[in-house]
Amino acid sequence: MSKLKKMPEFKTEAEEQEFWETHDSSDYLDWSQAKQASFPKLKPSTKTISLRLPETLLDRIKIEANKRDMPYQSLIKAWLADDVNGSR
Repeated sequence: MSKLKKMPEFKTEAEEQEFWETHDSSDYLDWSQAKQASFPKLKPSTKTISLRLPETLLDRIKIEANKRDMPYQSLIKAWLADDVNGSR
């Protein structure tokens, strides 16, 4: 492998982003020395949505969530994840 270039210092994250948009990281990093990284405390990105539900259904969901001592939004997410993953 050829000699690696010296990594520039950036004043801002925007400056760094602009640099990497036009440069190849393999000129600056020896990727053969890279190690697997784990970030267990990172939360997945979420997106807020608007969902119209009949009031009676929402009331029943809130009752079920209360029985489980959890927020009703968390219960809805758990049910959706279970259904999509085929657990229900």
